[in-house]
Amino acid sequence: MKYLVILGDGMADHPVPELKGRTPLDVARHPHMDRIAQQGSFGLARTVPQGMTPGSDTANLSVFGYDPRKYYSGRSPLEAASMGIRLGDQDVAYRCNFVTLPETGSLEDALMCDYSAGEISSQEAKQLVDALNEALADDHARLYAGVSYRQCFVLSPGETGAQLSQPHDLSGRPVRGHLPTGANAALLRRWMEQARAILIEHPVNLARRQRGQNPANAIWFWGEGRRPMLQNFCEKTGLDGAVISAVDLVQGIGLCAGMRVIQVAGATGTYRTNYAAKAVAAIEAFKSGCDYVYLHLEGPDECGHQHQVQEKIYAIEQIDGQILSPTLAYLEACGDSFCVLLMSDHPTPLTLMTHTAEPVPFVLYKKGDQNNRSCRYTESDAAASGVFIEDGHSLIDRMLGR
Repeated sequence: MKYLVILGDGMADHPVPELKGRTPLDVARHPHMDRIAQQGSFGLARTVPQGMTPGSDTANLSVFGYDPRKYYSGRSPLEAASMGIRLGDQDVAYRCNFVTLPETGSLEDALMCDYSAGEISSQEAKQLVDALNEALADDHARLYAGVSYRQCFVLSPGETGAQLSQPHDLSGRPVRGHLPTGANAALLRRWMEQARAILIEHPVNLARRQRGQNPANAIWFWGEGRRPMLQNFCEKTGLDGAVISAVDLVQGIGLCAGMRVIQVAGATGTYRTNYAAKAVAAIEAFKSGCDYVYLHLEGPDECGHQHQVQEKIYAIEQIDGQILSPTLAYLEACGDSFCVLLMSDHPTPLTLMTHTAEPVPFVLYKKGDQNNRSCRYTESDAAASGVFIEDGHSLIDRMLGR
């Protein structure tokens, strides 16, 4: 039996004025998604438990089959695992974004111009991390380079309890009232203040300005947490699992669960990722003996945060045509029984440019399913199905027939 999860991060949405009150899923052409919605189990699932923050961390944990209310210990420690950072029991990790703020005025009076610093390259970011560590790091506090604008900051040891804001929730808004407070706030704000002076004049940013790109002229801390303790995925399910993603967070969940993480050339975490190569990687994973593949696509989420309407539609269509179509064709031809779970982790509405916690459309399609509904894979048709799964982490039990 083969199990495939195709996770379109942030794929679900709200009605968009530019689309005449329709969502990207309404407008996009996705015949393969529609077919399995018509033939399989189709409805809505709540991936973010009520009262929890609607992050990709909590939502993806649910889809992996881990109840966030039990297993969630913070976002950054999951990313740290993917980056090869070994956290001690008393260490505290933070996500550290390179961001773009105005280069004059105080930090308190700044606007969040760009939470991703123009999606700065990993190579450029590494140079900036090195410069900050040379000037500011010590045995207690250090920055670690990640992918693009996503870095990791570790305190060894440290206490938890900081109040922090997600930078993608602040796009185009003042940061006043959202700077760190609570535990470690003085240290975090000192790094933020001193980093601005270092980054503004760094050669990487001088070159970015000359090219018309947003400079990575500030840092922003969020996602505090300690090392997670996830039950081993194979022990939990009996499956040999693999993860395909360009995002440290999702790779980190896989690593913490003892799963194989497969790197794909050209995987970017944006809507311009190498879709075809990800599909090939999933097929090769099955051929090499994997029972379960978690295939994560970040592009729709990034488009939602940037209010990129047509790009989000494009990303959905690529997931349908270049991911679902070839992987489904392989599974149908291989002769084995199989199950495909297609879903979003959370909505990332273009109108809000941040995550929300509403239930998301899911399809659970098993070999031999022959329902014959008249529907499309959209938010409204999923709601009209009348099927609702309150605990999203239980979807894996439905996949396994438990």
